[in-house]
Amino acid sequence: MSWKSRGGGGLESASKNLVSKKWTILICFGCFCTGILFSDSNRMWTVPEVKDIPRGMDGEEEKLKLISEGCDTVHKDAKREREDIFGEVSKTHHAIQTLDKTVSNLEMELAAAKAAQESIINGSPLSDDSKISESSGKRKYLMVVGINTAFSSRKRRDSVRATWMPQGEKRKKLEEEKGIVMRFVIGHSATSGGILDRAIEAEDKRHGDILRLEHVEGYLELSAKTKIFFATAVALWNADFYVKVDDDVHVNIATLGATLARHRSKPRVYIGCMKSGPVLAQKGVRYHEPEYWKFGGEGNKYFRHATGQIYAISKDLASYISINQHMLHKYANEDVSLGSWFIGLDVEHIDDRRLCCGTPPDCEWKAQAGNVCVASFDWSCSGICKSSERMKEVHRRCGEGENALWNAVF
Repeated sequence: MSWKSRGGGGLESASKNLVSKKWTILICFGCFCTGILFSDSNRMWTVPEVKDIPRGMDGEEEKLKLISEGCDTVHKDAKREREDIFGEVSKTHHAIQTLDKTVSNLEMELAAAKAAQESIINGSPLSDDSKISESSGKRKYLMVVGINTAFSSRKRRDSVRATWMPQGEKRKKLEEEKGIVMRFVIGHSATSGGILDRAIEAEDKRHGDILRLEHVEGYLELSAKTKIFFATAVALWNADFYVKVDDDVHVNIATLGATLARHRSKPRVYIGCMKSGPVLAQKGVRYHEPEYWKFGGEGNKYFRHATGQIYAISKDLASYISINQHMLHKYANEDVSLGSWFIGLDVEHIDDRRLCCGTPPDCEWKAQAGNVCVASFDWSCSGICKSSERMKEVHRRCGEGENALWNAVF
């Protein structure tokens, strides 16, 4: 072997040894680093354990449960937020209802103040009823019944006193225990202080059941009288209902009270026997309407309204009439006028046919069947025909009985 070959072999061998040492160092260093990494692998690569998830669950199950719990939290938060919103809405609604009731009471007090002011301006002294009202403060009544009467109707008033209207201490007891006020309603004659007025004053001193109005009596002035009655009554007595009834109609007071009490929670109620008769344009006929042209063409009908023999309105409506009495238009017929005042208002019309039963045998049959009538009269006479003579008979056959009134709970 040549020197070149021997020398070259030695150099090659030395070079290989040098490379092997370098790789040995690199491999050792790599192993060292790898050992460090694997020795701390638990700390660096362990996935945090989620509470309440069993260790035996698969990865997909764990993910699904995490997502589900997250959704439940969102739903619970949304539900809680909705409940909070509904609670606030409920509170707001309650506040609005309370405010509406407060406004209604303020309107009633305003009506009473206006009536008292007009009484002072007109120079008329406060009546005994007014003094009683002031002394009783905010006493609340179920109903005030105004029995419409005239100077010539003394016998009719006596027939009512002898039948369905309690007298003396019983009438006072009726007010105190049952919250029912009853008065005959009448104004003044055209000649103030004349014989007619003196006769009414003497009658009132004897019975104490007459409410005098600042109104001049007259058949064509019934609409005005109705307005003044409601304005006066709402100023004197704080009641749930105000009732107008004619003095030739028979009334069962306990049944009337029970009927009205069922509608106590309603704010604006108009109760009676509702009708819609023809508008009579022909002159000279009964119930002629001079302003017939306001109701449309010939053959038109009136809007729905209660018959004039008896009807009841709630406190809010009586206050409305009192406040706006100077602006409310008066038609020829009183029942039409009242119905027109409520057009455009949010009023519930309640048609109760028990307020317009016929006289015996009609009301008698209904009473025997357990359906006692509130009021009875004859349509042919717009009241009980010859009421001063027949009222006792109607009361005997159709009356509810005295015990019904004193045992009633309204």
